[in-house]
Amino acid sequence: MAKAEVKTKATDVSVAEFIAAVPDMRRRDEAEVIDAMHRRVTGLEPRMWGPSIIGYGSYDYKYESGREGTSCRAGFSPRKAALVLYLAGDEEAEAEGLYARLGKHSRGKACLYIKRLVDVDLAALERLVALSWQLMNERYPK
Repeated sequence: MAKAEVKTKATDVSVAEFIAAVPDMRRRDEAEVIDAMHRRVTGLEPRMWGPSIIGYGSYDYKYESGREGTSCRAGFSPRKAALVLYLAGDEEAEAEGLYARLGKHSRGKACLYIKRLVDVDLAALERLVALSWQLMNERYPK
């Protein structure tokens, strides 16, 4: 059986052009805010990962199953239904307090979903991004 190819790879698509093409003006403006936040936290210029993820940095992973690949260390996607931020560190005690004061959101395993950026505490959100970035750098030294 052939291995499934990883679909989310870094591309040469322009992040600025991708954000400018987001159809909903509010979501486009929110993407610019989240991009600026990630640039402050990471100190990096973003790249597109796959067709819709704006990512910062990269790391190599290998699962016990043998599946391996490269992914972005931090990232987000301005999707129609919600902004999706990809975060590590839900198990950290500090993260729980930050999520408690964040405002309206929902979470998946490594995803934070925000329907409207005005409904969240941006300082708490930026600290969550910074905590995730710190943990990713500890787990996957460069």
